[in-house]
Parts: sequence; C-alpha cells; structure tokens
Amino acid sequence: MKDFVAIDFETANGDRSSVCSVGLVIVRNGIVIDKIYELIKPEPNHYSYWNVMVHGLTNKDTDNSPVFPDVWCNIAPKIEGLPLVAHNSTFDSGCLRAVFKSYQMDYPDYEFHCTLKASRKRFRDIENHRLSTVAAHCGFNLTNHHHALADAEACAVIALRTL
Repeated sequence: MKDFVAIDFETANGDRSSVCSVGLVIVRNGIVIDKIYELIKPEPNHYSYWNVMVHGLTNKDTDNSPVFPDVWCNIAPKIEGLPLVAHNSTFDSGCLRAVFKSYQMDYPDYEFHCTLKASRKRFRDIENHRLSTVAAHCGFNLTNHHHALADAEACAVIALRTL
C-alpha cells in the first residue's frame, strides 16, 4: 500500500469518544506529504489519572481547543478516499466511530488497516509487537511514544514495510 493515512488518537478517559488529540500522517506514492496534529476538547470532558499518566495531556492543554466536529471538518477533505492505518486499529477505529456517534455525525465508513496484525505476520521473530518495538525494528526511533503525531509517524513507517 502506497497511499494511506496513518492515524492515532489519545483519549482523556475510558470513554472511546473522549479523544483529546489526533495525529495523522498522509502518505501518497510511498512518500509522506503532510502531517497533522490537533488537540481536541474531549467529550466527555474529564481526564482520568491513568490516561494522563500515559500521554501527559490534561484539561489545561485542551480546554481552549476546538471540539471534534470542528477539527474533523478540516481533516476530512485531506484524507478523503484514502484508507486509514493504525497500530491496533480496533482502538483507533473504535474511537473514531464513538466520537462520530457522540456528536451525531454521519460516519463515512472509513476503511481501516492494522499494522499490529501486519507486523505479527511479517515480523514473527521480534520480541513483541508493541508500536515502539516494531517501529525500532523498521528503523524508526519512537522517542515521544503516546504523542498522537509521533505514534502516527511510527505507524506510517511500519505500514510502508508491512502493508
């Protein structure tokens, strides 16, 4: 696959609709042509201790950020017609569906591919298939893990090697 969008969400709490940041890497002909990172005011708008410990974002970071529909109306035209790729796509596709539902938006039935599943098939001899491990195996140093854009960049590198 040479044309796709690598996507990663971070959530504020245990509710999949509580996306508080999104990272996207748009790839055409195997080349990164655009990177997008947006903070999002989550819905519901509260942060769990555990989520903050993972990504470090809090209400201070997102209280003045736009809500998801405003962010997505700028993103949607840039990714139209492209498949979405995520590491453990079940999580990210679940977030996308949940936040669309939360805001009563029509979900456009995005096509998702999973680099976690692809890495398990392609790289059977590596220690584990966590994003950082697979990214390192593919030559990408994921130094800012759980930052949505950094994770999307790692996913894009993995996708180019596995899909």
